[in-house]
Amino acid sequence: MKPVDVMSQDTPWSQIHTLMLPAYLETWLMVGIVMLFVVTLGGLLGIVLFNTSKRGLFAQPGVNHALSWLVNMGRSLPFLVLMAAIIPFTFWLTGTTIGIPAAVIPMIVAGTPFFARLVENALRELPADVTAVGLVSGGSTWQIISRAQISEALPAIVAAIVLNLISMIEYSAIAGTIGAGGIGYLAVVYGYQRFDNHIMIATIVVLIVTIQLIQFIGDRLVASLQHAKGTHSS
Repeated sequence: MKPVDVMSQDTPWSQIHTLMLPAYLETWLMVGIVMLFVVTLGGLLGIVLFNTSKRGLFAQPGVNHALSWLVNMGRSLPFLVLMAAIIPFTFWLTGTTIGIPAAVIPMIVAGTPFFARLVENALRELPADVTAVGLVSGGSTWQIISRAQISEALPAIVAAIVLNLISMIEYSAIAGTIGAGGIGYLAVVYGYQRFDNHIMIATIVVLIVTIQLIQFIGDRLVASLQHAKGTHSS
């Protein structure tokens, strides 16, 4: 990022983009890495949570309760507290406590159980006969999960991804407090510590527009999937 004179109060509007664009790209880099792990790990965990329940393919009450407890524990701490609490683990894993690597770890730890619970809820809302039909048809466990459960719950799962993506962008802004880079870091260092009102206004506007755009695209995609599902069913 291009440095700004500490003595100056507000960055000229004509120079905002020189700071905002690199920070915006850093935010998406951070969130992209996190979402790759969150959707993979959280999706698998959510599928296992559902299928170890009474309605699942391989009901295991003990395993289900243990996993549910871990998911609830992972969701119980505010992100800022979680980020501070796992600093030793983050340092052991990445060798640093600042920057994007240090932010990615707590974001994954926070996002995975959240997404897992959303996926479990999406599968739980399916009619009970979805799994039953797969079993009667002689499908394998993987076939039932992929072609029946996930396929039928896809609109809800996409909505969960959109919700989680928005949460991860919010978390990335909080991660700016540990020098993670991105828009959050820009807001803290320039907007707050240097009292740069132009930077603060710009970061707020960019975040609002980004979230609104993601939600709009997500809603359209979910509606399209629901329409396709209804057409296929009829």
